[in-house]
Amino acid sequence: MKVAADLDLCQGHQMCQFEAPDVFGLDEAEDKVVLLDATPPEELREQVVRAVKYCPAMALSMED
Repeated sequence: MKVAADLDLCQGHQMCQFEAPDVFGLDEAEDKVVLLDATPPEELREQVVRAVKYCPAMALSMED
């Protein structure tokens, strides 16, 4: 699984951080998402799916 974030779309809502804190962080200076792990382990799949699904700005994507 590979995760990506579009920083042009990110609005800093931090929903991804709540759903998958081991994968997503926040750059407080930019108020944008930071990928902590662009290729998270399979056991975090459910968290990543929820983070992508619930991103209000639709700035996240994942592929297998």
